[in-house]
Amino acid sequence: MELVLSTFGTALRVENGIFLVVHPEGKQSINPQKLKRIIISKGASISSDAALLAIEHEIDVIFIDRSGKPSGRVWSIKFGSISNIRRKQLDFLYSPKGFGWVKELVVQKMDNQIGFLLSFDQVDETQKHILQKGIHRIEDYKKKVNDLESQALSDVAPTLRGWEGVASKVYFESIKSFLPHEYRFEERSKHPAMDAFNCLLNYGYGMMYGKVEGALIKAGIDPYIGVYHRDDFNRPALVFDVIEIFRVWVDYVVVSLCLQQVFDQECFSQKADGSWWLENLGKRILIQSINDYLTEIINLKGFQRSRETHIELYAQNLAQIFLNS
Repeated sequence: MELVLSTFGTALRVENGIFLVVHPEGKQSINPQKLKRIIISKGASISSDAALLAIEHEIDVIFIDRSGKPSGRVWSIKFGSISNIRRKQLDFLYSPKGFGWVKELVVQKMDNQIGFLLSFDQVDETQKHILQKGIHRIEDYKKKVNDLESQALSDVAPTLRGWEGVASKVYFESIKSFLPHEYRFEERSKHPAMDAFNCLLNYGYGMMYGKVEGALIKAGIDPYIGVYHRDDFNRPALVFDVIEIFRVWVDYVVVSLCLQQVFDQECFSQKADGSWWLENLGKRILIQSINDYLTEIINLKGFQRSRETHIELYAQNLAQIFLNS
């Protein structure tokens, strides 16, 4: 279970050994054994007793910004593992195996994009033509990535990023073609979002960042040492790597909600600079929808697990890849 504190003035405290959520409408008691994660946005608060209770029960506490992206977190000292994993992670960064892993990452992302576009068969002939053209173009870039050879990732990383970027642009142009008119967008806009669709997508990706980062930390991996994305500005670059293969799950939820036209104007606010922001009602709908989707049991690589558990299994397997590099 995930507890989200997003309403201004909401506070999380401890009473008789259990969590007590105090909000404008009243109070709610929650057994810590039922919680896996606590999400806190600006305007909500947590007491030191509640933070310590979360640590005791190995509950991840994440503070998020307005776009849903983690700004900071508190986790148990039991999270993580031996420092040897982190040392091996640095070795992997500069090894030929690092290039192979990045190739697999980019190919998997493109496979996910192709699979997602293929899943939308209830379209007219014009839309079908756009989707087929987009799929063929992404397949072309996927072949380029598969055929690429190098001993050093640094030599080809700019080329890979260029191909990945063009494939993603084609992917979103294809998605735009079958969205309802009120959700169609000019281009992919990140921070800030300049339309409703990108607003939803950015918030959903922010949620996924938090889940991926938590899975890496629990597996003993340093989320700041990236392989494909390298960053000098104190950002979790490895999270940016790993999230690439899980973005499609957010895409599916957001596109499905848009096709169902679930959101109304009350779910968004638009600022003077033209940027769009998700309001509390919209956040509740999107957070619940994504969490429901991630708790569904699916078969992935022979394992029947929830999607969120598959993220954790991926992180654990990545730790073993680092150790064996």
